[in-house]
Amino acid sequence: GQSNLTTMAAATNVMDTTEAPQIIEHIHKSLTHTPYETKWVPCSARLVCMGIYPKAKGALQVFEMSQGELTLVSETQKPHGIKCGTFGASSIEERHLACGDYAGNLSIYDLSNQDAPLFSVQAHSQIINAIDGIGGQDVGYGAPELVTGGRDGCVRVWDPRVAEPVVSLEPDDGQSVRDCWTVAFGNSYNDEERCVAAGYDNGDIKLFDLRTNTLRYETNVANGVTGVEFDRRDIEMNKFAVTTLESKFRVYDARTQHPTEGLAYLSEKAHKSTVWLARHLPQNRDLFMTGGGNGGFNVYKYSYPSARTTTAKDNHPMGVAGSVELLNSRVMSTQPIVSFDWSPDKQGLCTLACLDQTLRVYIVTKLHKY
Repeated sequence: GQSNLTTMAAATNVMDTTEAPQIIEHIHKSLTHTPYETKWVPCSARLVCMGIYPKAKGALQVFEMSQGELTLVSETQKPHGIKCGTFGASSIEERHLACGDYAGNLSIYDLSNQDAPLFSVQAHSQIINAIDGIGGQDVGYGAPELVTGGRDGCVRVWDPRVAEPVVSLEPDDGQSVRDCWTVAFGNSYNDEERCVAAGYDNGDIKLFDLRTNTLRYETNVANGVTGVEFDRRDIEMNKFAVTTLESKFRVYDARTQHPTEGLAYLSEKAHKSTVWLARHLPQNRDLFMTGGGNGGFNVYKYSYPSARTTTAKDNHPMGVAGSVELLNSRVMSTQPIVSFDWSPDKQGLCTLACLDQTLRVYIVTKLHKY
């Protein structure tokens, strides 16, 4: 009994609500479709929601936040369900949305006229599971690019004006095709450097260097990789989070790669179900949230070790993993949180989509204290 009390005391200590960030629901909106992606429209009080209607058509909606409500600004139906989207390769003035759909099409829309795409290409032979964009907003260096990952096992990098991929990373002939579930840009700290991280259904993680066109690092985490995200896209690779099936996530230190041991990482259990995604706070790269298959929303703080490198037996430098602290958590649904986006403009404001066909806006308070 005593040990239980101690554990409970320790748990209450961690969750000391006076200091901990509070996770507060601001808006709860029911939808007539299943949402897969929601994003803030940069520099606005608007957000987009993408998904699939019961008859397998695509949903593309724009909402405006006003007086504690979400007002529908526009809604268009697309030929195929939309799985993912990003504003990352578009300028803040244009705010063009790039989407990937169930039929493998990559399309770019102007939100003021969503009827026909500005650009569309058959990017993959099957569903596009994930997309990321870079170089468009006042973030990072280099040309605007998109990266898509598909069920066909391919990862492709696109110049948003050209119908052929800049880079196509495909499974070798004769290899079994692994479903690519997640892609992310990083290391874009000057006009030459840029990396893409990709995660696959068999637990593979691959880090491609787009400047040298080489595979920089690969590993297997033994569970399907649902999400990967660098803490910042536009700095020299610092760290990245990897979320997986079987209630686990990892944070890799990307600064120091040992020739044989690779990258140092920490592993954490969370949500008692699939961890669907991790998203770093734009205003503080050492705070991040995870979304779970149990409808749970966790907020963590990453702490660096006293020394980030050590010397291995072979005299090569080797990375040292840090640690994470759970600052607070809240279960908000019985269904998974499948999409999450922190507001780039207002710290702690966030939008998320749940498979219970809801779109929510939350406010996470006190993040400035960390």
